[in-house]
Amino acid sequence: MLVVGDLVLDVVLAAARPIERSTDVPGRVEIRQGGSAATTARWLARLGIKTQLVCAVGRDGAGRSLVQQLDRDGVTVRATRVAGQRTGRIGVLVGPGGERSFVADRRAADRLDPDDLHPEWFDRIDLLHLPAYSLLGEPLGRAGNRAIALARERGALVTLDLASIAPLLAGGRHAARELVRSAAPDVLFATEPEADALMGGHATDGLLEFAAVVVLKRGNRGASVIARDPARSGTESEVPPPLRFEVATPTVPASDTTGAGDAFDAGFIAAWLAARASGRPAADALHRGTLGGHRTAARQLTGPRIELPPG
Repeated sequence: MLVVGDLVLDVVLAAARPIERSTDVPGRVEIRQGGSAATTARWLARLGIKTQLVCAVGRDGAGRSLVQQLDRDGVTVRATRVAGQRTGRIGVLVGPGGERSFVADRRAADRLDPDDLHPEWFDRIDLLHLPAYSLLGEPLGRAGNRAIALARERGALVTLDLASIAPLLAGGRHAARELVRSAAPDVLFATEPEADALMGGHATDGLLEFAAVVVLKRGNRGASVIARDPARSGTESEVPPPLRFEVATPTVPASDTTGAGDAFDAGFIAAWLAARASGRPAADALHRGTLGGHRTAARQLTGPRIELPPG
């Protein structure tokens, strides 16, 4: 696998009770490895898949520390070190219920240039994964599209995660839809709010105009899978009905859901590709992929949160 995108510091503020203006509340302040792309790459490697992460960091201690941690997790990091830009930082405000708000200071993360991509990195890869962040920003967006072209030239699959509503829709819904359509992913991952935002409240089946498989992540309510089914056929004037199923998951208590969606992507990709390689029918492979996504997300939610020295 090859993943293109962000490797950043997460500065996590986890309040034990609701924030109060002009005073202190107890909680935790932690510094961790962050970045949607980096978290997916880390979990792919932990699941035994040979994984590369292509990213950009600053020429600073934070960048070195982040790369070293991913190296220890078994990820081959292809990091461009950007002069004059510090490594990106994301402020993560975690509420008492585990839901999060973000303040993004992306800095070097957006400075990956198309010329930083080496075509030989894409040789013999099975799949390229990107969060939508990797198609936004400048020059990162051009690098993301270049990565898709290099992967397609080699016959690799492409998966895309919508990642976050505000950056995706910053240029309007039409621009966001064209962005996703031009990527033409084989699998599109989204949360229900992200899907609703992209579709403007229309039925989520419409997401199949962008990808052959759509996986809607629904948190503790499981996931929905919608897919074009080549085994089904319609008349010349009809569109064949899509394959659709729901996969439930046990509720996992969590005080911080950061990274669970990215871990889900990794677990889905690993289990789905393994099932496809073993000759499983399409529906069975998608079901196994979704179960794999749930298991990996649960590991992210319940595992230890390792603090990262900033330098």
